[in-house]
Amino acid sequence: MTLWEKMKASPVLGGKEGVIGLAVLAAIIFVVLPLGVDIFRLNLIGKYLTYAFVAVGLVMLWGHGGILSLGQGIFFGLGGYAMAMFLKLEASDPLSTKIQSTPGIPDFMDWNQLTALPWFWEPFKSLPFTIFAVLTIPALFAYIIGYAMFKRRVGGVYFSIITQAVALILSILIVGQQGYTGGVNGMTDLRTMLGWDIRTDSAKYILYFANGLLLFGAIFLSKYIMSSKFGMLLLAMRDKEERVRFSGYDVSNFKIFIFCLAAMMSAVGGAMFTLQVGFMSPSFVGIVPSIEMVIFCAVGGRASLIGAVYGTLLVNYGKTVFSENYPEMWLYLMGGLFIAVVMFFPSGLAGIWDKYATKYGWFKDKAQPVKKPEVSTSEVEAQAVLTDTATETSLATESTSVVSKKVTRKKADASTAIESNKLRGAEA
Repeated sequence: MTLWEKMKASPVLGGKEGVIGLAVLAAIIFVVLPLGVDIFRLNLIGKYLTYAFVAVGLVMLWGHGGILSLGQGIFFGLGGYAMAMFLKLEASDPLSTKIQSTPGIPDFMDWNQLTALPWFWEPFKSLPFTIFAVLTIPALFAYIIGYAMFKRRVGGVYFSIITQAVALILSILIVGQQGYTGGVNGMTDLRTMLGWDIRTDSAKYILYFANGLLLFGAIFLSKYIMSSKFGMLLLAMRDKEERVRFSGYDVSNFKIFIFCLAAMMSAVGGAMFTLQVGFMSPSFVGIVPSIEMVIFCAVGGRASLIGAVYGTLLVNYGKTVFSENYPEMWLYLMGGLFIAVVMFFPSGLAGIWDKYATKYGWFKDKAQPVKKPEVSTSEVEAQAVLTDTATETSLATESTSVVSKKVTRKKADASTAIESNKLRGAEA
């Protein structure tokens, strides 16, 4: 079997269509865009790709798990602030801050009359700890929220509202603690990482490609999870949660895990955003950015990992073009775009692609007639889980019916024998 045949047969890659979709996306991100746009636009697209981490996580959380979170900006912001703290400490060395009242601390701390670096800032002088914090702090925060909600079977619109409230609380907290977080201005003037100037054109190219590679890593990880037994149970849980629970699975643990994983992906995107743009502020933490992140996923298609990336690029490109050319009307134009997608393309860009790919048979062998699309193994197994309880109930009902018929037949035979004996006695 050739490498191409192995790739097409891989359930992780999604067959021939999945391989081609990943190849086209890779060609656009790593070849077409770097060669076709200048460094300013490329850096802007790199910023868009950091939002795609959140969209990919939402595909697993919302599209496959049925859990709509309106607070993913929380985790995007936590990851971004963790990286910003490391970069800000490096930019606040005693030589660079010698004009301050207290050299060696960030400028916003000096403006708020702090005379020493807070204890929780000290570990962020280390890059390995910062990377560890980017992954673990948002995941821990998500675990606390998920455990409190899912163990009490809080879901649906109630969970969405609670995550939205937490996003608002966190943004208010960041703004209020100006001496520790930089307040409404956030953390700015981030220049170097381990002495490497991240503001140069060469650094922007490197960060763009690193961002793209990490994004593909997130996509492959998501595809692997979706093709596993856990992914099958996630689909079953989305469609018929009670049946999965009655089959003996702890649904709350599945929800907590996928919520924490989506939070980690969002945090990685936030950390890359800080490196790509050079600042971090509470405007990326609150309700508005969290809802926009859900829109990225919805426009691309909430069930498609690759579609989520295209949706993120399209929406943010639309925001840039509309705001540059129509500064007074761009919000109305963006609102019209969202309404049009929801009304006419409820499955997003991925739904449009699937419709025409199926209609014209683009991924079928032309020498053979187009066959009806086969159901994937994960969907078959998910349906098996959903129908497991129903099958057992049906078998039990059939067994009870058979026993009942046998008892009725025996009673009828006994009644016939008694009547026969009575007749014989009467004749005698």
